[in-house]
Amino acid sequence: MSQQLPLLIELGTDELPVKALPGLAQAFFDGVTKGLEARGIACERGDAKPLYTPRRLAVLLPAVATEQPEQASEVLGPYLNIALDADGQPTKALQGFAAKAGIEWTQLERTSDNKGERFVHRSKRTGARTADLLPEIVREAIAAMPIPKPMRWGDHDYAFARPVHWLVLLFGNDVVDCELMGTKSGRMSRGHRFLHDKPVWINAVNDYVAALRDANVLVDPDERRERIRSEAQQAAKTVGGHARISDDLLEEVNGLVEWPVAVACQFERDFLTVPHEALISTMETNQKFFAVLDGAQQLSEHFIGIANIPSKDVVEVRKGYERVIRPRFADAKFFFDEDLKQGLVAMGDGLKTVTYQAKLGSVADKVQRVAALAETIAQDVGADPVQAKRAGELSKNDLQSRMVNEFPELQGIAGRHYAQAAGESSDIALAIDEAYQPRFAGDDIALSQTGKVLAIAERLDTLAGGFAAGLKPTGNKDPFALRRNALGLARTIIESGFDLDLAHLLATANAGLAAKNVQADVNELYDFILDRLKGYYADKSVPATHFNAVAGKRPHSLYDFDRRIDAIGEFARLPEAEALAAANKRIRNILRKAEGEIPAEVDPSLLKEPAELELAEAVAATDGELHVSGHDPHDYVAALTRLARLRPQVDQFFDQVMVNADDPAIRRNRLALLGQLDRLLGGIVQLEALA
Repeated sequence: MSQQLPLLIELGTDELPVKALPGLAQAFFDGVTKGLEARGIACERGDAKPLYTPRRLAVLLPAVATEQPEQASEVLGPYLNIALDADGQPTKALQGFAAKAGIEWTQLERTSDNKGERFVHRSKRTGARTADLLPEIVREAIAAMPIPKPMRWGDHDYAFARPVHWLVLLFGNDVVDCELMGTKSGRMSRGHRFLHDKPVWINAVNDYVAALRDANVLVDPDERRERIRSEAQQAAKTVGGHARISDDLLEEVNGLVEWPVAVACQFERDFLTVPHEALISTMETNQKFFAVLDGAQQLSEHFIGIANIPSKDVVEVRKGYERVIRPRFADAKFFFDEDLKQGLVAMGDGLKTVTYQAKLGSVADKVQRVAALAETIAQDVGADPVQAKRAGELSKNDLQSRMVNEFPELQGIAGRHYAQAAGESSDIALAIDEAYQPRFAGDDIALSQTGKVLAIAERLDTLAGGFAAGLKPTGNKDPFALRRNALGLARTIIESGFDLDLAHLLATANAGLAAKNVQADVNELYDFILDRLKGYYADKSVPATHFNAVAGKRPHSLYDFDRRIDAIGEFARLPEAEALAAANKRIRNILRKAEGEIPAEVDPSLLKEPAELELAEAVAATDGELHVSGHDPHDYVAALTRLARLRPQVDQFFDQVMVNADDPAIRRNRLALLGQLDRLLGGIVQLEALA
């Protein structure tokens, strides 16, 4: 049995691209493990994971086989009628095959297939040493990495994300000879650029993480990430707050440092009069600093910078961080103050000269359409139509503000602040902000009623306008983010519990485009929105068969669609579900093949068999129960549960009754009974989709 040894590969470079770093590390790790697997080399990964810092990518595997398993080979040769002559002697074809295999033809084995018997050469050879295969595996892994912009250095032909300076390649305690991008392998890594600027001797693979830690490098990204989090929170605690740490920012900072050290900093309180979102955006996006929130979850005048080195003069480091943030804050305050002087309403005047889309007119035209839609939708859902229309009229004015021009990510957020300053109601101000929700995957929908209405109106106009202008997404191209808007629209309607007629909404949005002489296909838009819902429900672990069963009914209301999804999930768990779905499928096939017109009503006088009499009574009783006065038309769980009780009568009918009776009248009557049953079973979802 092959021995197993730990394996270490470390590629040392200049500072790698921050945002690409985790992906590059994962790709390198995956490439190495796949290369081993492709060659049949056993590898116990354990809890191994990609290791990386800004200056290195590393793979550390705890147990890798020292050689491939024995390699079996089978090469098929000529068939007997070609290989042997009439006297049973080898032909030139067989002699050539044997010579290529390096053996006498009499040593060849025989095998058979559907064409007859033929010669075959079977052999076994010792597997190659893993150490001999590793250089090729590493080269393949690097070649397969998704490098965004490969760099060349010196006068070499090779390229990588950044210039390569060292290569550690240890298998067990031995160096594997390899030359890669002008660098020879060894056991010398490097420590922190400033704290340990000298080679680090890696005596054994399992010493790697600890040896680098001693050299002020935390090569494990999880350890480094937790150090950043802990350091930032501890520093924030010293100033009486806690750090705001988003996963995205934490990941970026993690890709910038090898030995993180937090530094608590401060800015002038006067800047807190600026919308806090602008200040946080500057800190996080531009400077990679962590904002500090107070006990009331409000932004304080403190922030945390993460240095890559413990400084002997922390005061100077702090001053440096405070110095770089101050000009950006000063700009934000200037923009905000100037915008307040202009006022939100006045900002809207400039929208008439801003083109939204050539075929759809100006941004001001879009605003009018959205405001009209918001007013209509508000009436349908019981919101205040006056407030909704006003919010729609002001919803894009902040696009003309200096603040949004400098910080585009503050669209809506800035509008909320300017609306509050202008004396608009808090409901209108909040709706201007919430109209953009959900802003990204996983974001919440709007919380306020007016915000939900405006979010729906905004997306309806964007979708109808996009399709009318011929901007339907193709492949990866979606310039108006119509896919994201479709999902945002669907989520807002469903999660708000708004029982709105989607087809009617789309038609209303389409009517608003009449002045521009462009129109969208409402059915195409409906299908586009349903297509986005596939992913939405897949993320909720709803089986595709359940989705298709509901989508096949094309409910007008997405809220109603969601209620049916819930109901079919409950129904599918019932013991009768599978049999009824199969029966429904059988019924559909029978009705589809039936010749002539099928009566809409059943003639009781033509019901002869006990089984058909019982089924007719059960169908009539169930239909009556489902349409009784006061019954909730959306209580599909109860309806499907009631339908499940039809199974005994349905099973008995198909066991004891011949549908295609010789008497034409009886045959049509039985088909009429199946038609009624089909309308019942298929009235909520397409049950046959479950079969």
